[in-house]
Amino acid sequence: MNAPPIAYVFSVLLLVAAGLIVKASGAAAFGIAIAVILVLGAVTIPSWLKMTDQWNRAIILRLGRYRGLGGPGLFTLVPFLETIATVVDLRIRTTEIRAEEALTRDTVSIAMDAIVFWRVVDPMRAATEIEHYRLAVERVSQTSLRETIGNHDLTQLLSDRKTADEELRHSISTKTSVWGVEVTSVEIKDIAIPSSLQDAMSRQAQAEREKQARETLASAEIAIAEKVRQAARIYAADPVALQLRQMNLVYEMNKDRGTTIIIPSDLANSLGSIAAAVAQKGGNGMNNPRQGPERAAQEEDRS
Repeated sequence: MNAPPIAYVFSVLLLVAAGLIVKASGAAAFGIAIAVILVLGAVTIPSWLKMTDQWNRAIILRLGRYRGLGGPGLFTLVPFLETIATVVDLRIRTTEIRAEEALTRDTVSIAMDAIVFWRVVDPMRAATEIEHYRLAVERVSQTSLRETIGNHDLTQLLSDRKTADEELRHSISTKTSVWGVEVTSVEIKDIAIPSSLQDAMSRQAQAEREKQARETLASAEIAIAEKVRQAARIYAADPVALQLRQMNLVYEMNKDRGTTIIIPSDLANSLGSIAAAVAQKGGNGMNNPRQGPERAAQEEDRS
């Protein structure tokens, strides 16, 4: 780690001070001694004054043994006794992993991409327990991804990615926690399926939709049949209601077309009887109210 710029500023100031002391004291031994001390301090300041950023921690070793962390900001070292082994970044990092031709539990070959979000929570262990913790996190994530694929069916991976994300995060975090690395989250980006399997899944989905459509249609027909049966019971109990319904149907059939339909059935006879009764009541009944009922009775006896 290089010394911070402020260390060189202090060194220049000490050198200037040493020169001024020598100039002011002349050749006096005391002044020369102080100037020598200042020059030695100016030379050694860059080696014992260090600085790290807010997100970094320096691993300090004293005679090869772990002494502590340095930073953030300015910190000092004992010259010739303490050294900085490495600097650990505490920020969250991302690692992309991919598993190609991995077999699921139902023996389907797929390829999966995922992103691992992780950070160092214990710089001392990350620096002393493993050589390259970044590479180790990537390798562990790769193997854990294949294990997760092998423990799930393809349908589970496609339908419930959140559960697969959490299981994968737990699997990686369990292995990396001994190094002082915490896995915050894992997100599966994509699952690549063979084209032949995609066609089969598409046909299966179409068959399921067609099955649902037919079931819905059958349910609707059952409901309609139930309503028709209820209507039939009502009409069977009340013949007048049936005749009125028949007349309404005939009216609905002819109101837009302007044509006349003659039906040779009981419907036509009933319509004729109703029409004749209405005509007699409208004609004779209106002209002679007393004779209307008698003529209607005579007509009924003749018929």
